[in-house]
Amino acid sequence: MVDRFPVVFSVSSEDAGARLDQFLVTKLSGVSRARVQQLIEQSQVLVDEKAGKASLRLRGGEQVKVQGPAKVAPLRAIAEDISLDIVYEDADLAVINKPAGMMVHAGAGATEAERNRGTLVNALLHRFGQLSELGGELRPGIVHRLDKETSGLMVVAKNDEAHRKLAAQFAGRQVKKTYITLVQGWLKTDRGTINSSISRDSVRRVRMTTRQTGGREAVTHYQVQKRIESPFGKFTLLEVKIDTGRTHQIRVHLSSLGHPVVGDTVYGAPAQMKGPGSKSGRAISLARNFLHAGALELLHPRTGEVLSFARGLPKELEAFLAGLNG
Repeated sequence: MVDRFPVVFSVSSEDAGARLDQFLVTKLSGVSRARVQQLIEQSQVLVDEKAGKASLRLRGGEQVKVQGPAKVAPLRAIAEDISLDIVYEDADLAVINKPAGMMVHAGAGATEAERNRGTLVNALLHRFGQLSELGGELRPGIVHRLDKETSGLMVVAKNDEAHRKLAAQFAGRQVKKTYITLVQGWLKTDRGTINSSISRDSVRRVRMTTRQTGGREAVTHYQVQKRIESPFGKFTLLEVKIDTGRTHQIRVHLSSLGHPVVGDTVYGAPAQMKGPGSKSGRAISLARNFLHAGALELLHPRTGEVLSFARGLPKELEAFLAGLNG
């Protein structure tokens, strides 16, 4: 990242032929190509004191100046007509079965569509109109989250009082969350607890890690449901319960054991699993993480009643399991 502007780069003969946006990606540490293209579109990049285009081919010898940071429009939640699988609803809360591929709330991206379209929050605003405001303008109603490529049950708060009481239950570890996941390989034990602390990876900032000191406490319990030996390798189907809700907790904890979640290429799972035979043999892949929040139990924030909900695996995960045996 750049802390001070302007910043000037000299184009060497080795860089001749490179596109302007590609050149800047190599020079601006931690800045994505999408953000570089925003800089160029906003005329923040000059080549020999003239505004450059992303596709400009550099010749060598030029001076490239980045005048300032990209101006990013503030994120805001926008109501969108997106269908939802509503498991339960009353005046205080709703329980949603979130599909994989849906972000919970607005995030990073070069365009408004990439940053803030198709989110769960947007769908909730269209469906319910009013949600609790304690999460702020970007996260109305959101008490907890699921990763984009994780499916399953989430509770959302419709008013501030419900939000406060639900948040207190999560903080006090009163909410019971159960996940189903399929991991690479066979775990050695039928059950176990992982309590490695979790922190953000200092090199790859999109990842979390258990390999650094000073992380946050994280506790994950797992129990083997089935060991699978298939033409595409060995797999273990697990039931997982968590005491804490750290970012990527289940994914990073299982990966730390050498058993990444199937489909989770961020934490070491292969993009494809090939069957026996030649290199041209059949292969299978999963376009999402095999991780599903299948059960949720909490106390109703107004009545104190125990509420329990469950949803089975979505069809794409059921189909993947069936496909393992050909």
